[in-house]
Amino acid sequence: MKLNAVNELLYTPKRIISLVPSQTELLYYLGIGEHVAGITKFCVHPTQWKSTKTIVGGTKNIHLKKIKELNPDLIIANKEENVQEQIEELAADFNVWVTDVHDLKSALQMISDIAQLINKPGEAFILAEKINKNFNGLIKSQQKINTAYLIWRNPYMSVGGDTFINDMLFHCSLQNIFADEKRYPVITVDEIIKHQCQLVLLSSEPYPFKQQHINELQLQLPGVKILLADGEMFSWYGNRLLYAAEYFKKLSLLINSAS
Repeated sequence: MKLNAVNELLYTPKRIISLVPSQTELLYYLGIGEHVAGITKFCVHPTQWKSTKTIVGGTKNIHLKKIKELNPDLIIANKEENVQEQIEELAADFNVWVTDVHDLKSALQMISDIAQLINKPGEAFILAEKINKNFNGLIKSQQKINTAYLIWRNPYMSVGGDTFINDMLFHCSLQNIFADEKRYPVITVDEIIKHQCQLVLLSSEPYPFKQQHINELQLQLPGVKILLADGEMFSWYGNRLLYAAEYFKKLSLLINSAS
């Protein structure tokens, strides 16, 4: 069944499938690796799990038959990362917990919820406290830099105001120029210019932007700072948030030094 509250699961699960990379890494961090039976091909952390766990497809094209053969007692999915119809089919036979993360607050709630499901509340509380402390240490600027965060090319795609990445940009004192859009809008270079963009961040995922793409865009956007960004720091909402604030501090220094 699709679980609507953590207390609906009346036992500690022993065979878990995670369909979300950042939540897979969270399970590892919380120390229940022996109970994780299956992960997706995009679950790259921890690296050793790619060879020791059953790969059940990608986040958008999971192998339902393989998952059913594993007979999990808990499947952890995400509203954005996974396909609703596939999750609903799994929920007809298995316990499914679907997370919905769109900002730092909901990420911390997700960490707490998953910890309750796997009986690790103490570890999650300490983790959340550390993440909060790190983010509270970020210096917020009243003068925000107009920023375009790109996640894809051909066509270019950015992030809307209802995304987790948008909230991370806010914590970096960056103003998402496409905050009025929903989800992941297709955009053009002309729109970037129209919004008086001062900074373009090219994410390392899902499209692996490289220096050559900076060079390509710089010809069309003279005078605009263009930098590569670590996509995991902006979009992974599990324990990787421990390192995000420090990364944002270093990125801020890089942005200012590029002025």
